[in-house]
Amino acid sequence: MSTEPSQRTPSISSSSAETATNEDNARHSRLDQGDDALEKLARPEDLEMGEEDEGLLPQISEKSEPPKSSSFSSAIWIVVNTLATVGIVFTNKAIFSDQSLKLAQLTFAAFHFFITWLTLYTLSRPRFAFFVPRRTSIREIAPLSVAMALNVILPNLSLAFSTVTFYQVARILLTPTVALMNFFLYSDRLPMNAVLSLVPACAGVGMVSYYDSLPTKDASIKTTSGLGVIFAFTGIFASSLYTVWISSYHRKLQMSSMQLLFNQAPVSAFLLLYVIPFVDTFPVWSQVPFNRWVMIMASGMFASLINISQFFIIAQTGPVSSTVVGHVKTCTIVALGWMTSGRAIGDKSVLGVFIAIGGIIAYSVVMLKEKQRQAAKK
Repeated sequence: MSTEPSQRTPSISSSSAETATNEDNARHSRLDQGDDALEKLARPEDLEMGEEDEGLLPQISEKSEPPKSSSFSSAIWIVVNTLATVGIVFTNKAIFSDQSLKLAQLTFAAFHFFITWLTLYTLSRPRFAFFVPRRTSIREIAPLSVAMALNVILPNLSLAFSTVTFYQVARILLTPTVALMNFFLYSDRLPMNAVLSLVPACAGVGMVSYYDSLPTKDASIKTTSGLGVIFAFTGIFASSLYTVWISSYHRKLQMSSMQLLFNQAPVSAFLLLYVIPFVDTFPVWSQVPFNRWVMIMASGMFASLINISQFFIIAQTGPVSSTVVGHVKTCTIVALGWMTSGRAIGDKSVLGVFIAIGGIIAYSVVMLKEKQRQAAKK
């Protein structure tokens, strides 16, 4: 079985649209409850911005999934998801630009995990009944909760020490990294055309990494620090491992993504409480400006909107629409990031941006065609 097309909105608390996720992820065909119960392969796009991201967001429809609605309703949820994904990236970047909050990453992640749990708890209530909550033991879910925390904290650290453009373009590497992991762990192969399309995607990310991290004499031009590059690549590895790992938990616990996340989020927040006093550098809370508190609340609100809208998008749209939405979010974040970076259009890293995005879009087209070809055989 092969991985499906790219770009996962950011995860609940990761700004990757990922947010990823998004992308990847980040997303997108609905699964039949009777089809092998769950997919063998995880989809990298579910982590993107987005994902902000995106592995932490619902992927599997529930028995109580929202009714099929009009195209207008689907369009509204797509717009909400896109704006929330873009919003969480730039809001988190603004929060992390405050030196007093930059090194309170674990506290920020714990806050987002709590917001995620609260959102899912609300959606599980009989009044909404989006899904039926199921419980599992803390011992069973703890390893995945640790992976979930790393999947959020490392990308957020990358955002804190990088430009938005580099941060988002680097998330493209989720797709080839997950593909490699699936190959070595499960011997799953991608179509040759898909593999070839990932070559320019990786080359483009390499170009952006190099040129975006070069020092510049113009102080108005934002650059990526060495720490930003390190956090970006370790975050990609952590997110990819989480993507692959979460798929096995779906099968093992026989839970949907919402049920699994409902169990993960509070455990992740609880575990972080043991580490926060030793790792985070706290600001003087009384001296944190009011506008920063507004941003922190807005970030939590965006995370909730991403979770809710993603549920409706998966239930009401097909893989093509979801993939296009993922690419629109990536391109929007990259474009806005470039506009705020102070770089000129002729900057060399812009070539890497186009190559990377072009490669991942080509990958998505190849995988969609492959999926259609396989469906035609059935």
